[in-house]
Amino acid sequence: MAEHTSSSITIEATPAEVMAVIADFGRYAEWTGEVKQAEVLETDEQGRATQVRLVLDAGAIKDDHVLAYSWPQENVVSWSLVKSQMLRQIDGSYSLAPVAGGKHTEVTYQLTVDVKIPMLGMIKRKAEKVIIDRALDGLKKRVESGAAPSGTPTSDA
Repeated sequence: MAEHTSSSITIEATPAEVMAVIADFGRYAEWTGEVKQAEVLETDEQGRATQVRLVLDAGAIKDDHVLAYSWPQENVVSWSLVKSQMLRQIDGSYSLAPVAGGKHTEVTYQLTVDVKIPMLGMIKRKAEKVIIDRALDGLKKRVESGAAPSGTPTSDA
């Protein structure tokens, strides 16, 4: 059974503000680091992405893949692999928990990756950790900078 890697960060924003940035796949290349391109292929009745094509460059892991997204709770989004050139498995989630009376959010990112090519477990876990840490740091900077999700007017407008 594959092991997962996880990490958490606290962001000075509400869970709704954080989730709005997470759900804005069209702007992932602006803040995630590893995602070079993102394209929403399918959405649910609420307009949330259910299938997304991502072009990823995470050093040891480079791929063009499609992920299926689910939104099981208001503050949780999870994903799993639909198809990939290099990956055998990728399962992940963002879980958001309000802190400081709901003014801040603790974001936990969990990720499991398995590649089709042989790779030492230590190198694979390091790649997972790099992906998680860069994504959390990028998410924090993006949310706290006040960058509005696509289609959302900014306060400067």
